[in-house]
Amino acid sequence: MKRYTIDDFCRLIDHTNLRPDATHEDLKKLCDEAKQYHFKMVAINSAQSKFCSEQLKGTDIDTGAAISFPLGQTSIVTKVFETKDALANGANEIDYVVNLTEVKAANWNYVKDEMRQIVDACNEAQVPSKVIFENCFLSQGEKIKLCEIASEVKPTFIKTSTGFAKGGATLEDVRLMRKYADPAVRIKAAGGIRTADAFLDFVHAGAERIGCSKGIPIIEELHRRMEAKGVDYLEV
Repeated sequence: MKRYTIDDFCRLIDHTNLRPDATHEDLKKLCDEAKQYHFKMVAINSAQSKFCSEQLKGTDIDTGAAISFPLGQTSIVTKVFETKDALANGANEIDYVVNLTEVKAANWNYVKDEMRQIVDACNEAQVPSKVIFENCFLSQGEKIKLCEIASEVKPTFIKTSTGFAKGGATLEDVRLMRKYADPAVRIKAAGGIRTADAFLDFVHAGAERIGCSKGIPIIEELHRRMEAKGVDYLEV
């Protein structure tokens, strides 16, 4: 068990707005909320990297660009270019979606090459990299193989889901990823995490980052629980 303060919980959250119709006002609100609650990152589409990084200038809150989102169906060259473009425009975390067609073809050399090139670009820029598996489309064997590749390439995180497919994060997937990935590779859970209880369950299962759009009500509920107990931490 580990003790978490409210700020500790906030620093696990990637505060998310990946809607295609998000306005500048929506994105400014996202960044203002991230500053108010001291979330770890705002998760946005890569085209908004410059706008959000300017909103967050002077803070320790990261701008997280989603690459080839949400389908992952662009070439390696395109993904690497988008990654470098987002970084050049102020992004300082990268989440990219694997090419599921190549995963289904068991073209593991392609999958590894894609991962290595994007992780190398992030390492060169000294920013975290996250690989989105989209587990709802994968067999157990495919998930395990991706964990094995990630254990070799060593992105900062492997991530359960985009939140835009037919299924999101599951506790079983987080446990499986934690079991088969190198301990140096961290786990991000995303997709469908909407309650404080679910949030705590995913942290307990091994997720070290939570991507969600419901971070504020989750944090408010956790704060109420601490107040009710007369403590300034919860054990998870």
